[in-house]
Amino acid sequence: MTVIYGESDADPTALDGSTVAVVGYGNQGRCWALNLRDSGVAVEVCVRRDASREQARADGFAAHDLEAASDADVVCLLVPDDVIPQLPVRPDPEALTIVASGYTLAFGRLDPTGDAGMVAPRMLGPEVRRCYEEGVGFITAVGVHRDRTGTALARTLAVARAIGGLRQGGIEMTARDEAVLDLAVEQVLSPALAAVNTAFLTVMLEAGIPLEAILCELFLSGEVERTYRLLREVGFAAQNDLHSPTSQYGQLSRRGRYDHLGVDATMRELLADITSGRFADEWDAERDAGYPRLTALRAEHAGPAVREFEAELRRRLGPGRVERAT
Repeated sequence: MTVIYGESDADPTALDGSTVAVVGYGNQGRCWALNLRDSGVAVEVCVRRDASREQARADGFAAHDLEAASDADVVCLLVPDDVIPQLPVRPDPEALTIVASGYTLAFGRLDPTGDAGMVAPRMLGPEVRRCYEEGVGFITAVGVHRDRTGTALARTLAVARAIGGLRQGGIEMTARDEAVLDLAVEQVLSPALAAVNTAFLTVMLEAGIPLEAILCELFLSGEVERTYRLLREVGFAAQNDLHSPTSQYGQLSRRGRYDHLGVDATMRELLADITSGRFADEWDAERDAGYPRLTALRAEHAGPAVREFEAELRRRLGPGRVERAT
């Protein structure tokens, strides 16, 4: 059975006398640093000389250069996966290196000489801080990739506890399992959902339903979001009782109508790109070329025209609605 860690499994004293370096001060780095400090951990922020350094200083940290992280007892690498291999950070053999994603460890892009662990919040960066401040915490994937000192697990759990990552439970996972699952959500599930939404949009438009009404039904009204929240809070069976009998019958009786499409076969092909390391190689090549395809894809799918359309829609519908002067 999968091991689930709680706060009682972590010993905060495992970090006593230790310096914890937070490398990077972006979405994850800032939140980790603030949470660690509020939990009584001695934190050093190591960051480039840019706006993030000024933000760290404004938050009360004495920011250091990246290289200074090499002297810390625990080094938390909280920059994008593609940046980590290029960092000028060389931890001591007795140090513990922690990543917030299993990617670099799983695909051989990072190989520290000492201990290596993973504390991967199942939460966006800013929410790591918000959930900590609210006292609710969040679920985290936790694992030890290498234990050369005999203290890797204790120190990894102590860090996870200090950022609020064990309050709702920490799932023990290997770096590879976490990386494969995370990438699969992005590359296997997300494209499938996008294809389904696009097909639904097309069919509804053909049926004469207004575009604004369709988009409200898909996401803008918040109904889908809140239904998923109920799935998290009470489970499928309990939330199902909140739907009308008409809704329940329609949803359940039409299940299986798409089984003939063979979606799982395409999913297996996409997953093979991840597990074989082909995607990691492709991403390295994209980085080394200066991200040309990523830039083009962003422009195509999330460029100015899309942003303006969405902004205008939110001015007309939803909590951001602006009443027109009469």
